[in-house]
Amino acid sequence: MEILKVENLTKIYGKDTTKVVALDHVSFSVEKGEFVAIVGASGSGKSTLLHLIGGVDRPTSGKVLVDGEDIFNFDEDKLAIFRRRQVGLIYQFYNLIPILNVEENITLPLALDNRQVDQEKLQELLLLLGLNNRKNHLPNELSGGQQQRTSIGRALITNPALILADEPTGNLDTKASEEIVALLKKTNKELKQTIVMITHNLEIAAAADRIIKLEDGKIVDGDK
Repeated sequence: MEILKVENLTKIYGKDTTKVVALDHVSFSVEKGEFVAIVGASGSGKSTLLHLIGGVDRPTSGKVLVDGEDIFNFDEDKLAIFRRRQVGLIYQFYNLIPILNVEENITLPLALDNRQVDQEKLQELLLLLGLNNRKNHLPNELSGGQQQRTSIGRALITNPALILADEPTGNLDTKASEEIVALLKKTNKELKQTIVMITHNLEIAAAADRIIKLEDGKIVDGDK
């Protein structure tokens, strides 16, 4: 079942002599429960693509359909709700709140949405993340890998339609990177979570079910 469909997505910055085509008629789809990696060099358009899929930015033209709905038909309020409830974002630099502990950082999206925490699910998630004995620790008391696992928990807590991971291992050493990739794969297989990950690292990308390669804003391989 198709969860994500990108149709002729184009993003242009500037005009005339300053015109930059960041994305050029990009089209592909992702099945529910699939783990897709998007690879490309710096400036290839992969971060722009991820931001558009997540509704963080709007395209110059084209569509992003999630569960059959074009998210760019939403008004700003509905788009904000979509981002809050249907997208889990994992960043390179964790973006944790320093005064909140692990458990509070993970459940923050629910608090911001005035939703109750399912304590049973939270405990299961802490065990899956290997953070049960760190749940009361602040971010500065954690290793980089533990901070990234916390951010993965924050992305998963809302049961989103999509997890979008932006260079999730880019700030980690080799061992921690391998642990994070293994964890993403585990959430994909055990929780049936759909994941779209961007990375410049082909070894990291190899963990995905499918790799899409971008060059100069265009897909050059993997657009099935």
